[in-house]
Amino acid sequence: MKLSPRMIQSMEILQLSAMALEERIDTELEKNPVLDLTEATLDHEVKTGKTDGEREMVVGDNDNASQDFQRADDLNEQYGEDWAQNTTESAEFHTPTRRAESGERDSKMDAMANTASRGPALTDQLEDQWRFIETDEATRKAGEHLLEFIDEDGYLRTDMEQIAHQAPPGITREDLDHALMEIKLRLEPTGIGARDLIECMTLQLDAIIEEEGADDDLDHARLLITRYRKDLEMNRLPRIVKASGLTIEQIKSALDKLKRLDPRPGRRLAPERTEIILPDIIVEYDPVHDAYVAGLNRGRQPALRINPQYRQMAKDREQDRSTRKYIADNMSNARWLIDAIQQRNSTLLRVVNVVIDAQREFLDHGEQHLKPLPMIQVADQLGIHVGTVSRAVADKYMQTPRGIFPLRMFFSGGTESSSGEEMSWSAVQAKLKEIIDNEDPKAPFSDDALVDEMKKAGLEIARRTVAKYRGQMNIPPARRRKQF
Repeated sequence: MKLSPRMIQSMEILQLSAMALEERIDTELEKNPVLDLTEATLDHEVKTGKTDGEREMVVGDNDNASQDFQRADDLNEQYGEDWAQNTTESAEFHTPTRRAESGERDSKMDAMANTASRGPALTDQLEDQWRFIETDEATRKAGEHLLEFIDEDGYLRTDMEQIAHQAPPGITREDLDHALMEIKLRLEPTGIGARDLIECMTLQLDAIIEEEGADDDLDHARLLITRYRKDLEMNRLPRIVKASGLTIEQIKSALDKLKRLDPRPGRRLAPERTEIILPDIIVEYDPVHDAYVAGLNRGRQPALRINPQYRQMAKDREQDRSTRKYIADNMSNARWLIDAIQQRNSTLLRVVNVVIDAQREFLDHGEQHLKPLPMIQVADQLGIHVGTVSRAVADKYMQTPRGIFPLRMFFSGGTESSSGEEMSWSAVQAKLKEIIDNEDPKAPFSDDALVDEMKKAGLEIARRTVAKYRGQMNIPPARRRKQF
């Protein structure tokens, strides 16, 4: 019963990514006064993932969990009374963050300081523009109310009756209609306030005509989006030729005009924030030994220790019993955290080293050479439970000479080619994409033809698998890939 919470903590820390682990460490530094930072790092631990006296964390499903309890006994022998007293009691005790006390630069704060701040929200930017529009007071208030309903794409999709029902007293439906017209005509970027895609693109075409003058291509572009939008989406250009009387060349020229339009004008003012990926593992090629070497990305992971002053206080018999117990409990928690982080790093590196050995051809030649690698195979090779492998690779990324990849990508299943070579499903997808990239754009392969092409490459897969992989890679069907 005493072991379970600690084992749960170890499993949680094993599953954390580099950024999540940093957050966890900062939280523990804030609430545990005996936990401290040290500049010391063990080079051999970074390279091999091994620490003296360290044992692999076992997460098995055997009933007696003998290895788990043996590890607990070892910890009890190593840490003595501090480990035995593992019941943490709350106490009013707080110390400033050790980062600030030691004068150490906080890497997370540095990163935040060097990261571009998020711009004002779309509504705020539109309201700033609206304040400079010269109009009567009723229209101004109506416009302010309307801007609250514009979505992140820049559209006003809410029904006008509902907007009028929620309008402040004194604002009529006529005021709202007039304000909406002003918003469409005077706010930037053009297209803000449109009710749907066709109106959004039409507003932008009108703005281009006003600025550059009318021409046939712009007129044809308006015709295409107002009358033949569905045929455009399905790439049925011959049908448009037959129905509209335009030639293929005229349609293609009109499509070039349409490419200038923005179907989501609101995103230009408030773009989506790009997710930052911090690799947990860095793999580099060693030309001297013709091998790939993996190391932990320790740049943002602080080294931890037990504060020596608190360690001395725990041994001081002159301290009252409650103080000594409080310090001992927190020392036990700190040691568990340090041990769990060491176990995480060790397990992660051991798993990655197996991946590097198994995926050498991928590192040498690229994604088409990715091999099937079941987690159970890695678990058996390392002598650990498959759940430990799964937690070790969860939400983690590996930086390689070929780019940054999710670690879980290397554990896909696969198939066997006609030559007997094993290929992962990711490698099969890469081969499929290569075939599509090299097809004749005027006569693209159908899914049945792709099956035949894959068979020529030595891979037999079903048509539904081709369609599934094509969809996962966001590749449209043949009729929409065809160029005229």
